[in-house]
Amino acid sequence: MSTQKVAAWSHAEEFVAASEHVDEARRRGEELGAESVGNGVGSVLQVLAAAIGAKAVMEIGTGAGASGLWLLGGMPADGILTTIDLDTEHQRAAREAFAAAGIAHQRTRVIAGRALEVLPRMTDAAYDLVVVDADKQEYPDYLAQATRLLRPGGTLVMTWSDKESDPANRDAETRTLRDVGRSIRDHDQFAVSLLPVGEGLLVAVKR
Repeated sequence: MSTQKVAAWSHAEEFVAASEHVDEARRRGEELGAESVGNGVGSVLQVLAAAIGAKAVMEIGTGAGASGLWLLGGMPADGILTTIDLDTEHQRAAREAFAAAGIAHQRTRVIAGRALEVLPRMTDAAYDLVVVDADKQEYPDYLAQATRLLRPGGTLVMTWSDKESDPANRDAETRTLRDVGRSIRDHDQFAVSLLPVGEGLLVAVKR
């Protein structure tokens, strides 16, 4: 790989700067041990939400609210973000981040609980965008739920791991990602791409 290409990727990661509210949410996430998406991934989330005019977004893995702020930044003014996290401290931080950014409280639904117990209660084909940034060993189950929740033409986004690109890595999480990637790639129901941003970002559109 050329030095120029590596430099280009690094430049792309920081091409769009985070807002002060995202930066503050990221700092709070570090304090709580909740890793936040970088500017590269965040800006892609914002662009995707804007491109499809996403009014109903489901986020699995709230963290401290940084990714939610990116998503809300791309959604229309009447869009609603539903975000699920098991950690109530993370969710408290996310609510504070949304409020500090001036997000009206009715535009967010912050749900505490295990996502795989919450998602089955959500309405079929009711979401424009589903974002998964959670336990990667549960990705097969999240894929099944996202397939049900997305409307035709809706978009699925999954944060990835750069370990998956190295054939020498054979740990359980990496094997799960490979299986999920192949499942989506080979499924006629999705058009898919794996973007080289962050540690990788899988984006799939439901046909």
